[in-house]
Amino acid sequence: MLKRTINILLLFFFISCGRKEEKIANDVYYTCSMDPQVVESKPGKCPICKMPLTEVKKVQMKNENELQLSDQQIQLGNITTDSLKEHLLGEDILLTGTINVNQNTLASISSRVMGRIEKLYFKTTGDIISKGQPLYEIYSEDLNMIIREMFLATEKKKSLKSIEIDYDKILQSARNKLLLYGLTEEQIKQMENEKVQPYTVKILSKINGVVYSVDTKEGNYVMEGGDVFHLADFSTVWVEAQVYSDYISEIKNGMEAKVMLPAFSGKEFSGQLSFVNPELNPSSKINIIRVEIPNANLDIKPGMQAYVSLLLKQKSTLSLPTDAIIKDGKGSTVWLQTGHNKFKSVMVHTGLEANGYTEILHGLNKGDIVIVSGAYLLNSEYMFKKGTNPMEGHDMKKM
Repeated sequence: MLKRTINILLLFFFISCGRKEEKIANDVYYTCSMDPQVVESKPGKCPICKMPLTEVKKVQMKNENELQLSDQQIQLGNITTDSLKEHLLGEDILLTGTINVNQNTLASISSRVMGRIEKLYFKTTGDIISKGQPLYEIYSEDLNMIIREMFLATEKKKSLKSIEIDYDKILQSARNKLLLYGLTEEQIKQMENEKVQPYTVKILSKINGVVYSVDTKEGNYVMEGGDVFHLADFSTVWVEAQVYSDYISEIKNGMEAKVMLPAFSGKEFSGQLSFVNPELNPSSKINIIRVEIPNANLDIKPGMQAYVSLLLKQKSTLSLPTDAIIKDGKGSTVWLQTGHNKFKSVMVHTGLEANGYTEILHGLNKGDIVIVSGAYLLNSEYMFKKGTNPMEGHDMKKM
């Protein structure tokens, strides 16, 4: 009798253990990180890529619309989140424009003395000039006379000691005249040390710039004040765009603007409106606006086509990155984070869309965390696991 009782207890123990093991086994499944469509009830290798299957614990969701991902799925899917907060939105208009020279940076290089241009060191527009580089050589009787006066005063000072004549003043006067005629102190010192009067004199650049125009030729005579070059500083350029009169009342100086150049795909330049033409063209009803943008590397060339984006009727409103919103013919949804790696599909009512953001009118509260990249991956994962579209669980009439 005792032996029979022991056998019954052992049998009951083994049956209980078997049910426990079966329960544990039902709480996990095995899938492939590379091929998530592979789902097995026991460990092994993926039949597609032959990689070892990964154990995944099943979690009972309180809400059928919820979905839980593993840390590995979050990483592989490049899933990122952001909170619902206020952004500056408005009506985004796109204007066609052209890159032009910043006229405020134009500088005229003119001859300070009458003479003949013997040599031009720059002959082509677009040449880059650095401060201190020679621009041209000029033969001038006026310059040569002052240089001879300086040399003569130097010799007389050494050979004659006259109390009545102050040769230092004569020398300084000659040096000052040469400085006014465009020579540098280094050039004057070099002449005094070499003690040889030059036939022509080099005129050096006082500024950095780009040759905007060449206004004379070698062998030409120039008068005092005659233009030789025009230089422009291309470190900043103007973007001049056309705008229709419908928007003129809303466009003001100082507004933020974004500039896109077809030559630099995907790159944006930020600037401010520096000028709005007060005069409207009566025939075309088009006005001109101007944006100044930096050009430190001189990559942007005058004449390039440009697009100017302006944000009008601006307002601060709760919004999300547009990529976070899934849209189809039935409405718009987002994936709301409800816990650690847990997400729920929520329907939202959207409004204004601008600058990569979309206004959220209903469906979320300020501070709610949603998926901003990888939202469509969650949709696919939901349909794979649940066999239904998450949109089907929402009541569209309430939105």
